[in-house]
Amino acid sequence: MANYRGSISETPLAYYCLTFQDFPEAFVKKRIAITLSGFLLAANTCAWAQTAPGGAPSPAASEIRAGTLKSVRGDVQLLSADGASRGATPGDAVEPIDRIVTGADSGASMVLRDGTSLVVGPSSRLDLKQFHFDSTTQDGGMLVSLLRGSMRMITGLIGKTHPDAVRVETQTAVIGIRGTDFIVQVDGQP
Repeated sequence: MANYRGSISETPLAYYCLTFQDFPEAFVKKRIAITLSGFLLAANTCAWAQTAPGGAPSPAASEIRAGTLKSVRGDVQLLSADGASRGATPGDAVEPIDRIVTGADSGASMVLRDGTSLVVGPSSRLDLKQFHFDSTTQDGGMLVSLLRGSMRMITGLIGKTHPDAVRVETQTAVIGIRGTDFIVQVDGQP
């Protein structure tokens, strides 16, 4: 009551309820412990609810997209794993298993979740066969297949922290990536 000026009869009831100076230290510690355990219980319940029955995270818990198209020039198509084709526009999500097809005088650039930049040149077919990345542990891997045309890759966190986990394949070779900026060109049949 040292900070309040007035008689006890004029002291607001809220003052007694909101100050800790009159509460025993054990009560304050117990109240803090109960509050913190409530937060931990809520966080654990949310994490449990986002886990699929087999123990793997559900799609809602992990990010589905592999990256985002940043620029598109000319005729660029995205083909999903189920065979559906859609015209590509900047800002479109690229799924972990998508094919990017560019026409003559066309091209596209995308940035994956780990910061990897991919530029697909004209008359190209590029399959993003595999992509997984955990932003917390910076663990992941990717497999890119260039069927025709050209591509430039500037590796992101996966290539910097786990270079063995980044692979590029063509119809005649599989390339293990040890550098951070490279170009691949394939003159193959579609």
